[in-house]
Amino acid sequence: MDGTERMRAYVLTAPGAGSVHEVPAPTPAAGEVVVDVERVGVCGTDVEFFTGEMSYLHDGQARYPLRLGHEWCGTVSSIGERVDGRWLGRRVMGDTMLGCGTCRRCRRGKQHVCEQRQEVGIRGDRAGALAERLAVPATSLHELPDAVDAVLGALVEPGANAWRAANAAEATPDDRVLVAGPGTIGLLTAMFVRATGAEVHLVGLPGPGLEFARTLGFDRCWTFDDLPDRPFDAVIDATNAADVPARALALVEPAGRLVYIGLAGRPSLIDTRMLALKDVTAVGVLSASPALDATIAAFAAGTVDPRPLVAATVGLEQVSAVLAGERVPGAGPGPKIHVDPTG
Repeated sequence: MDGTERMRAYVLTAPGAGSVHEVPAPTPAAGEVVVDVERVGVCGTDVEFFTGEMSYLHDGQARYPLRLGHEWCGTVSSIGERVDGRWLGRRVMGDTMLGCGTCRRCRRGKQHVCEQRQEVGIRGDRAGALAERLAVPATSLHELPDAVDAVLGALVEPGANAWRAANAAEATPDDRVLVAGPGTIGLLTAMFVRATGAEVHLVGLPGPGLEFARTLGFDRCWTFDDLPDRPFDAVIDATNAADVPARALALVEPAGRLVYIGLAGRPSLIDTRMLALKDVTAVGVLSASPALDATIAAFAAGTVDPRPLVAATVGLEQVSAVLAGERVPGAGPGPKIHVDPTG
């Protein structure tokens, strides 16, 4: 042994091949902190890396071996040079998108679309949080108040994506909003839309997703076969189905709003003539970055409570089974699995 401190981390080495390894524990570089990870969410992006379908693997933006995990929370345990000492001991979560800091987009506060960005656990060899410890830039940190527990802390990143989608719909209490896709992002989005007072409808495939949505108080749940003929002032696509963007455009009211947050595995086509003739505003949502603080505040205030979405919390040894789609014994009906790296 070389005396280097070690830690446990989940390492993905090839499609379908991942396991827990003993790896060197991170030390903070200048401007960085090291976080003792408390909780990590497993995301659909992680599943795409596990199956080998993730596009970044094919265009050179990511490569095996890699360490996944971008929905996380924990406590700052050490800091590097040029980091404010007040971060030590703080409970935090962090932005996934790490811009270069110098390009025009970063200078304009849009680091989440920086062409040279790293993405924690996703892009640019930046190790993710499925480990006992994680090194990230201090500039990416967002402090968590006591009211935001570990479950909520690891839901801030997906929650902020959903917050942006709901906010882009510009819903009011007089509006009727349709959310397509009752997965984690769709349900979180529906929760934020419901908080505006708007009438919320959910549409998806028949089965447990819609059934679970009803347990959360969404009683207007439909399939596309039985969706009622009603005017929808906004339609939010949170699916991975290539045909839904066009369906959403057909369903939205003239002068309404379309929000696209879901990503399909192949190109989605819409008729831009219809977009123009209906005078519809269409918005795309890529990242949680601009809404992390707003989402933390909403969780702390109880504006929405997404904790029922978490079906189970497992240890690092169970990550491969989760990524392979196996249902955790004793798991609840929610769509999200969390990982406790210390368990």
